[in-house]
Amino acid sequence: MLARRPALGLPISGSPRRAVARPLRVAALARLPWLLLVSAGLLGAVGLAAIARSEALTGDATNFWPMQLLWWMVAIAAGAALATTSSQLVWRWSYAALAGTLVLLVLVYFFPAKYGAHRWVRLGPVGVQPSELAKITYVLALARYLMYRENYRRLRGLLWPLVLTLVPLVLVLREPDLGTALVFVPLLFAMLWAAGARLRDLAIVALVGLLTLPLLASQMSREQRSRITALAEQSRPGQRPTGDGYHLQQSKQVIALGGIWGSAIAGQWVDDDGAYRLPVSHSDFIFSIVAERFGLVGAGVVLLLYWILVTASVRIAAGTNDPFARLVAAGIATLLAVEVAINTAMTVGLAPVTGLSLPLMSHGGSGLVAHVAALGLLVRIAMRDELDVSPAPFRWSPG
Repeated sequence: MLARRPALGLPISGSPRRAVARPLRVAALARLPWLLLVSAGLLGAVGLAAIARSEALTGDATNFWPMQLLWWMVAIAAGAALATTSSQLVWRWSYAALAGTLVLLVLVYFFPAKYGAHRWVRLGPVGVQPSELAKITYVLALARYLMYRENYRRLRGLLWPLVLTLVPLVLVLREPDLGTALVFVPLLFAMLWAAGARLRDLAIVALVGLLTLPLLASQMSREQRSRITALAEQSRPGQRPTGDGYHLQQSKQVIALGGIWGSAIAGQWVDDDGAYRLPVSHSDFIFSIVAERFGLVGAGVVLLLYWILVTASVRIAAGTNDPFARLVAAGIATLLAVEVAINTAMTVGLAPVTGLSLPLMSHGGSGLVAHVAALGLLVRIAMRDELDVSPAPFRWSPG
């Protein structure tokens, strides 16, 4: 009796299961988005080195570096879980995931404030920051709402996406967390544009948003308003900064001390430890530490890695015919790009100090787990596990 050939048409040698499994594994590895994974891994490694440098400069004995390494293990597990989860299951639970994070955004007010803000839900010794999770669940819920709909192509059809955006935005803004709240607006516009909304309608919505800025300002805390005014009142060279201008002045000074090659190669320029003192440098101002440690060259390499990460995400979005997967990938690419732009602009004085962390590099468990989980979704999409392949994605059908 002749041996049957496997589905791939390859001859059998030894065990049939082994003969089939090996080509399938090779094919699966070939479909992995290696640029995405390698750039994310390099950014994580640089982030760990920068966190260790931050501890050395401040003399902090909190051991942020080992804690971040543990969070990376948790994050990789979460990313791997989503990378092996079908798109159908993610689609089915997207609304429930957003509803769960909205509940957590309300629960933060039942826990003591930390650094003057209600941003964390304590689960024993672990603190969870729901606003970081809300960014991802918002992308999933909005992607599910927009797929195969036609009403958002008319101005009145943008009402529900706006409501879906305003609910988490207002809850996050009241924590207060201005940086994270600002992210939801570009996410909405980018995903609407990716779904096919008309630019004229988006421009009208943007104009209405500008007219409501006074209302938004009235909801901002005193500290948030002072950070915006500090941007316009930056200290001159030799002038001693005060108040909210201190963080910005120290950030620019630490970046300048890095020079071209950074202290890792050229050594420290000054012996005064006070010149390198930068509050929360392990978190919000980690890019300043990268520039100090690895110089202008190292900071440029980090920005290049982020560019590769975002570009790979956009290519994944363009490479799928599944409308839900495409919108999710577009949302994640926008999220990464906006966060990097705001954080790096903040460190050099081009944007207010908003407290928005740098993805994959800043210290923090919730943000790291959320971003690596988002990368896991991109890996799943790149592996072509599609919910509904259609030659004309985003075309509404009554069936």
